[in-house]
Amino acid sequence: MSQSAQTAVSGSEPGFFQAFITLFSIITVIGVGLFWLQTSLHSLILISLLIASLSAFKLGFDFRAIRDAMNGGISGALPAIYIFILIGVLIAALIQSGTLATLIYYGIEFVSPAIFLPAGLLLCSFMSLATGTSWGTVGTIGVVLMGIGMAMGIPAPLIAGMVISGACFGDKMSPVSDTTNLASMTTKVDLYAHIRGMLYTTGPAYVLALILFSFVGMNYAESLLPVDQLAAMQSALRETFSINLLTLLPLLVMLGLSMARVAAEPSMMASSIVAVILALFLQGQELSTVLNSLFSGGSIKTGLDSLDSLMGRGGISSMMWTLSLSLMALALGGILERGHFLRVLISTLLLKVKRASSLVASTIIACFAGNMTMGEAYMSIILGGQLFSDAYDEKGVDRRVLSRSLEEGATLTTALVPWTTGGAFFASTLGVAVIDYAPWALLNWVSPLLSIIFAIVGFGMFRKATGKTEVNMV
Repeated sequence: MSQSAQTAVSGSEPGFFQAFITLFSIITVIGVGLFWLQTSLHSLILISLLIASLSAFKLGFDFRAIRDAMNGGISGALPAIYIFILIGVLIAALIQSGTLATLIYYGIEFVSPAIFLPAGLLLCSFMSLATGTSWGTVGTIGVVLMGIGMAMGIPAPLIAGMVISGACFGDKMSPVSDTTNLASMTTKVDLYAHIRGMLYTTGPAYVLALILFSFVGMNYAESLLPVDQLAAMQSALRETFSINLLTLLPLLVMLGLSMARVAAEPSMMASSIVAVILALFLQGQELSTVLNSLFSGGSIKTGLDSLDSLMGRGGISSMMWTLSLSLMALALGGILERGHFLRVLISTLLLKVKRASSLVASTIIACFAGNMTMGEAYMSIILGGQLFSDAYDEKGVDRRVLSRSLEEGATLTTALVPWTTGGAFFASTLGVAVIDYAPWALLNWVSPLLSIIFAIVGFGMFRKATGKTEVNMV
C-alpha cells in the first residue's frame, strides 16, 4: 500500500439529503450543459468531479483519500481501458489488411435496403453472442454496416441504433460475456439459470426490435439504389485493395478465440497481428505505413470521399477523446462509490419498497442512475447486487429476477448515456452521437421497460422456494 493511501483520512457516510443534493447537482450540471448549453462533456465531468470532491471533503475526506477514491474508480475498470486501446489498433489493422474493404464490397453486392436493418441486427447479434463483446462487435462488423448502410441512403443514427441493439443483445445473453458472468457471480445465481431467466424479458424485447427494424426497413424498399455510387465504391475498393476472402481471416481468428473463451485482450491482439501480416504480404503495404496507422489511423486514398473517411478511422489516437472522458467519469464514480452517496439513496429507497414489482423497477432505475453517476456498468452491477440481494430474499423473489434486473438496468442502459465508457466508445467508433442514435437503440430501452411491465403483471417473477414457478407477486 502506498504511503498516501496509508495516511489518507476517510470521512463519514453522508445523510440522505447530502447524497441526494450531490447526485442531483451532478446530473443537473451534465444535463443542462449537454442538452442546453451544448458544452464539452469533459468540462462537465470536471465540474462534477469538483462537486463530488467538495461533498466528500465535507464528510471528512482529505485530499489523499479523495485522490485514492478516484484512483480506485479507474483501477477497477482497467480491462475496459485496455480494450479501448486495442479496439483502435484492431480497426486500423482491419482497414490496412483489406478486411473492411472486402466486407463492404460483398455487403454492397448481396444486401438490399429492404432487409438491411433486420439482417444487420441478426448479424450483430450472432457476432456478439459468439464473442461475448458488444465493443468488439461494434468496432468490427458495426463499422462495416455503417459504411454499407450510409451508401444505401439509410440515416446514420438508425444504422447505429440497429448495430448497438444487436451488439448489446449478444453481450447480455452470451455465456462468455463479462457482464453476464459478473451479474451471475454477484447475485450467486447459476450462469445458465441467469441466461434462461433473461429470456423472459429480453426475448420479447428482441422480437419486438426485429419487427420494428423490419418495418422501418421497408420504408427504404421502394427507394432507388444509388447504383452508380455503389458501383463506383466497389470499383474504388478493387483498385485500392486485393478483395479476397483470405482477408476475413482476422475476424475468424478473433471469433474462434472468443468461442474458446480466450480473454478479449489476447483475442484482439492475435486478430490484429494476423491483419498486419495480411496488410504486408497480401495488400503490399509498407511496414512503416502499417505500424504508423496502428497509432494514427489509416490515410488510404481511394478517390472517393465517403470511403476515404471510413478508411481513415481507427488507431490508438482515435480513442483518446473517449479514453480521457472515461477516465474522468470513472474517477467521478470512484468518489461517489467510496463516499457511499448512491448506496445511501438506494438503502433509503429500499425501506419504502413494499411490492416485488416495485423492487424490480427500483433495481433497474438504481442501476441506470449508477451508470449516469459512476460511468461504468460493472460498478452498477456489483453495487446493485450487494444492496438488493437481501431485499429479494426477504420478499421471496428468486435471485434470477435480481440478476436479470441488474443487466436490464446496467448492461443495456450504459449505451444510452454519453459519458459512460460504453456510450462514449460507441459514439466515437460509429461516428454518431449518443443523443442521435439512442432513440433507435430499441433493445436497450425496450427491454428494461418490458421488464418493469412484466414485473407489474407478474410475468417471469419466480418464487424463491421453487425457482421455477411463475407467480403474480403484485
